[in-house]
Amino acid sequence: MIQKQQTFVLSPYIELYNLVVPKDNLLRQINELVDFSFIYEELQTNYYLDNGRNAIDPIQMFNYLLLKAIFELSAVDIVERSRYDLSFKYFLGMAPEDPVMDPSSLTKFRKLRLKDMKMLDLLIGKTLTLAIEKGILKSTAIIVDATHTKARYNQKFPQEILQHRARKVRKALYAIDESVKDKLPAKNTSTFLEEEIAYCNKFIHTIENELGLPLMPKLQEPFNLLKETVEDDVEHLRISGDADARVGHKSADSAFFGYKTHLAMTEERIITAAIVTTGEKNDGKQLQELIEKSKAAGVNVQSVIGDMAYSEKDNLIFTKTNNVELVAKLNPMITQGNRKKEDEFEFNKDAGMYVCKAGHMAVRKARQGKKGASKNQVNTWYFDVEKCKRCPFKEGCYKEGAKSKSYSVSIKSDEHSEQIAFQESDYFKEKAKERYKIETKNCELKHRHGYDVATSSGLLGMELQGAMAIFAVNLKRILKLND
Repeated sequence: MIQKQQTFVLSPYIELYNLVVPKDNLLRQINELVDFSFIYEELQTNYYLDNGRNAIDPIQMFNYLLLKAIFELSAVDIVERSRYDLSFKYFLGMAPEDPVMDPSSLTKFRKLRLKDMKMLDLLIGKTLTLAIEKGILKSTAIIVDATHTKARYNQKFPQEILQHRARKVRKALYAIDESVKDKLPAKNTSTFLEEEIAYCNKFIHTIENELGLPLMPKLQEPFNLLKETVEDDVEHLRISGDADARVGHKSADSAFFGYKTHLAMTEERIITAAIVTTGEKNDGKQLQELIEKSKAAGVNVQSVIGDMAYSEKDNLIFTKTNNVELVAKLNPMITQGNRKKEDEFEFNKDAGMYVCKAGHMAVRKARQGKKGASKNQVNTWYFDVEKCKRCPFKEGCYKEGAKSKSYSVSIKSDEHSEQIAFQESDYFKEKAKERYKIETKNCELKHRHGYDVATSSGLLGMELQGAMAIFAVNLKRILKLND
């Protein structure tokens, strides 16, 4: 067992925790609420128990990551704070006088020990079990929505990323002492990534070993970020700025490059399921899996509350078959239409436009047919034909030489009569008012737990970030409801 590698904390200063970490301290409350021994069980196969030196306690490593999610700090800064903050040391199971680990150990733990774990489902499931045990999970409705997270590296070439971060460090250095310019290595002028990485390593070495300048906060933060980029994510940089990230659309004229996290949450504001996808994925397509995940985690789902993105035909059929109410308004552009190639064109409800499977959004829309004759009218969306000419999926979609590319949906006003009647009911209107709760939860994730920007590259890194952030917000919510 991994536990056998650990030693019991004995210290003459252990009583300090009772003096300086009060009972209402968030970290003390989490420690008392959660039995973290499940970490040992989950990581058992990722450790060699009869070979090499003793590993750092996996619970301590996991809790370092949790602290990062709660306080939105870098690995370097979270370790530094744990050096002097006794509430951190208490939470990490350390004695007050214990030395801290090297921040690089945290990176290795994240990459080597957690890489094959389904951490997102695991941690959400643990919090839901706690909520059920405490008797605070009573809702039979889940609220669904998606929140976007910008890629850490955005749409930049790897060299540009490194150059940008090195530039910030130089600017901070010159503000302290402009004479250091002559002591710094010459900037890289090559277009080869390997040479840019070599320059950054030399630049870092010079600052740490030759300049003798104090690393004040204005210099420390950009310097740590440059180091972390070179040391932690260099393998991602060699492949791409972020090979997994994709362009998604928030509206007709606003886009982002990154990921989406599709969430389900109870009316008590406890997240029950999450799916992390690339940025271009359609919200409505994730609904069925969110329902299934919520049920598997122990939630009795009788109603689903969402926006227009979730009221597509497949979801109406699925929820009706499973005796679940779908409190989501119909979008006339979808629900009154009879359309072909549904798997190749998806409707973006924020922009009011269709998006093809290559991720290109229509540039304009027009209604065609005789006015008043709804069965003969169609809505037509037009795409940028220049993009179509270069598209890797153009075969069978774009006809060579065509001057335009469009997608049409015929209008049929009686397509979803049952849902139309349901959404006019007082019950539907009252239930739909609960949807705002998930929007405030999205804001909490972004503004208090750093979920607006990815902290690493790749879909797996985004899933781990989501797992820790959601675990943190769920624990905080459970503590509040349990007061």
